[in-house]
Amino acid sequence: MTARRRTAALHNLGCKVNAYETESMQQQLEEAGYTIVPFAPGADVYLVNTCTVTNIADRKSRQMLHRAKKMNPSAIVVAVGCYVQAAMEKTGLAVEADIIIGNNQKSRLVEILDEFWESRRAAAEEEQRSRTLVTQSSTHSQYEEMKLSRTSEHTRAYIKVQDGCSQYCTYCLIPFARGKARSRRSADVVREVRDLARTGIQEIVLTGIHLSSYGKDLEGGEDLLRLIRETAATEGIERVRLGSLEPGIITEEFVRGISGIKEFCPHFHLSLQSGSDTVLRRMNRRYTSSEFEERCRLLRAFFDDPALTTDVITGFPGETEEEFEQTRGFLEKIRFYETHVFKYSKREGTAAARMSGQLTEKVKSERSDVLLAMNEVNRKAYEERLAKRPAEILLEEEKTIGGEKYMIGHTREYIRAAMPVSSDETTASLRGRILKGRISYPGPDEETLIFTADIRD
Repeated sequence: MTARRRTAALHNLGCKVNAYETESMQQQLEEAGYTIVPFAPGADVYLVNTCTVTNIADRKSRQMLHRAKKMNPSAIVVAVGCYVQAAMEKTGLAVEADIIIGNNQKSRLVEILDEFWESRRAAAEEEQRSRTLVTQSSTHSQYEEMKLSRTSEHTRAYIKVQDGCSQYCTYCLIPFARGKARSRRSADVVREVRDLARTGIQEIVLTGIHLSSYGKDLEGGEDLLRLIRETAATEGIERVRLGSLEPGIITEEFVRGISGIKEFCPHFHLSLQSGSDTVLRRMNRRYTSSEFEERCRLLRAFFDDPALTTDVITGFPGETEEEFEQTRGFLEKIRFYETHVFKYSKREGTAAARMSGQLTEKVKSERSDVLLAMNEVNRKAYEERLAKRPAEILLEEEKTIGGEKYMIGHTREYIRAAMPVSSDETTASLRGRILKGRISYPGPDEETLIFTADIRD
């Protein structure tokens, strides 16, 4: 009689880098013989890839770990990632898990689990101790190699090419959780992209914790522009886009270079955080609002109305009404397609947590509401402009909206759009195709526009 295969359930919290690492760890487990099951009662192993970007993320991380142990008290609960690393180094928060793995040990997951299973066999369960593998983030000087041979998405893959951050913005714990900036060799990235392209992936999103620093720690002329070119040149790849960028990388040389790559998608997420120069200085953001504005002008000079998106924090310590108005006015002038608005989250262990002038949640919420209302106006205006010119969509999945069947995909600007379909046969033939057509505004719901194309070919 063969032994039952052990089962594992995984839950991801946080950014696209975390999502990539969770998929990679899942593949490690599958290759070791584990059966992957839903995050529900009955699993032998529960793994939670945690996040610490806000207090809410901390709380969700703790809740998921508690839920895992409650679903199966005899299971092994594994906590990995940023909340774990920060808790061990900066915040002193407790981590309730059997195995605690920091941010530079994830590639050893199966080895660590094997050792834990062996110790469980060798000792009475009540005598077994949890295992903690968290090294100081300041010692994380080498890129930890992880990879994907396939992805759960049918057409798009997020590829982690960089880890860590050396900027130390005053509100952020991530440099303490992830360590200093370090890059992955382009040859390793391209090898992974090539393997994924063979599975049908057509769009690659290059991502990292601080993507703009890619290559600065490498020799041999490796930089982000070169990596984009090599990725775009991979057979089978039709689209390349980038994760979040810092404005400093947007130089004329860089923008001229990417504008000449036909596979490159005109979607740029530039992290702003504030439109007030005095707030930017308190944040240690290393640019001024006028410099940021110039970067946006450059992008719009080389690309025809690209999708520009950004992040903004409201209620940073000491933010006055005048400083908030400067941010509001800056956003009104730039008119981003989307603005992701976050209320300042006090993170113990950061410089901003010690600043005077901490604002109330009421003030943060009021200012957030103002910017969110502006975001809706700007988003609709951009989508209306998009509807006046030809568009291209990569069809990804089937979905029913309002009782009607659609194929859902994204334009090169990463605008979600839906194409009406009439039969299952049509749906099967369309998945993974890139079509040219037109966008209609509004669409079948608030998040989706309508796409029409001649599909007779």
